[in-house]
Amino acid sequence: MRNPIRLLAAAAALALLAAGCGGGGEEAGSAEEAVTLQVFAAASLQEPFEEFGQQFEDEHDGVTVEFNVAGSSTLVEQIQQGAPADVFASADERNMAKLTDVGLEAADPVDFTTNTLMIAVPAGNPGGVTDLASLTEEGLNLVVCAPEVPCGAASETVEQAAGLEFSPVSEEQSVTDVLNKVTSGEADAGLVYVTDVRKAGDAVEGIAFPEASKAVNVYPITTVKDAAHAELGQEFIDLVTGEAGQSVLAEYGFGGA
Repeated sequence: MRNPIRLLAAAAALALLAAGCGGGGEEAGSAEEAVTLQVFAAASLQEPFEEFGQQFEDEHDGVTVEFNVAGSSTLVEQIQQGAPADVFASADERNMAKLTDVGLEAADPVDFTTNTLMIAVPAGNPGGVTDLASLTEEGLNLVVCAPEVPCGAASETVEQAAGLEFSPVSEEQSVTDVLNKVTSGEADAGLVYVTDVRKAGDAVEGIAFPEASKAVNVYPITTVKDAAHAELGQEFIDLVTGEAGQSVLAEYGFGGA
């Protein structure tokens, strides 16, 4: 007959051993938790930033980069209202100032690229647009960005520089919306960035104009105060501002900062 005391002792030892093994496994599994880096980026940055995001994920196990892409004025308003952003990249300095003026930046913003305006018309140029003055012709359906959006502020600048007065049929909240109106044929012309014309390919034709040099947009980027992943956010910024990042931006038609 087996000794019940010895059986109980063996069972207790096995239980302790199992608990020890279980505890070690739990610790190893929680050593590196998956995180999501929230990047708020101006609409014109969507394509290069998605490329940056893929590269960043490849270099950081367990990290997912999630983008909120919209007009800069919309993004900064969302951050002011408490949206969980780690990084903010604006298409102009004015909207970045809306963030820094209320102390919502975690570091000094860094200028990382530039962009200029170009006239976009549907393929075939049905409105017969030739220059900036053409945009004031009666019956032409012109679409621009709203004044609070960087591309809208730039449009106002070139309008004043040329001594013209536009009468757009609509003012959009992002440059992407303007481009979509042109590519769909809803507009005869739109003022967008050089990079947007390049992105649209054969769907549009781009018309350069000299007044564009009066409204060069400078793009700043920063980490956001109280960000959940500030260190990762800074690493993402280092990627964007580094040599490799600058090369990618140039491939998409952006200029140097």
